[in-house]
This record gives sequence, structure tokens and C-alpha cells, in this order.
Amino acid sequence: MKKIFLLTGLAFVFMSFTYQGDADAIVQAFKTANAGEVSKYFDDFVDLKLMDKPEVKNLGRNQASLTLKAFFEENGIKGFEKASDRAIGNTMYMTGKLLNNGKGFGVTILLKAKDGKHQIVSVRIN
Repeated sequence: MKKIFLLTGLAFVFMSFTYQGDADAIVQAFKTANAGEVSKYFDDFVDLKLMDKPEVKNLGRNQASLTLKAFFEENGIKGFEKASDRAIGNTMYMTGKLLNNGKGFGVTILLKAKDGKHQIVSVRIN
């Protein structure tokens, strides 16, 4: 019985490190301010809510990448600072600030675990 608990505990710890590694890689992608790099972590379909525009649901990965790239270019996005993250089950929320030469933009990113790694399913910028 102790072996089962030990193996279960080790599996949980390993999964936690894997998911944290995914989150760190996603933060690094946003820090580059390169939408192409960020889009590597998109799920097949992504919901996007960009400032002063209606939310668009179920954008394909390529279209979401192009939309995010246009936003980054139009607003001079230079980087990203993570404020917090919270994991609940196979879902993780991450908040932060997209940096430009002005005040920046608040961002909330929703990630879900899929095939053993986190993928971005929603990005909200305000």
C-alpha cells in the first residue's frame, strides 16, 4: 500500500514539474513579444478577446496567431511580466502585463492540460 502512495505521489510531483515547465515556456514566449512563438502553445482552437473589440471564439491556431501578431505590432508590444498563476485540476490561469512604451495591457491567459502539456485556449487583453 505504501508503494502505491509513493508512486502516486511521485507521479503527481513529476506532472507538477512538467506543467510548471510548460507555464515557464509560455511566459518566455510572451516575453519575446513574438506571436509566432506564442502560437506554438495554442490549442487547435483559441478564444481571443482584444481590447475594445468583441471576443472571437474558436479561432484556428493560424488565424489566432495572425490576430495576436497584428495586435502586438499595432501596440508596440515589447515584452511580458507575469503577475500570477493558479492551477485548478487540469486548468491554469495566468495573469500579467504586456509591455510597450506606454502603460501596457493587462492579459489573462487560460491554459488546459492536453496530451501531457499545457496549451493556451483563451487570451484576454484589456
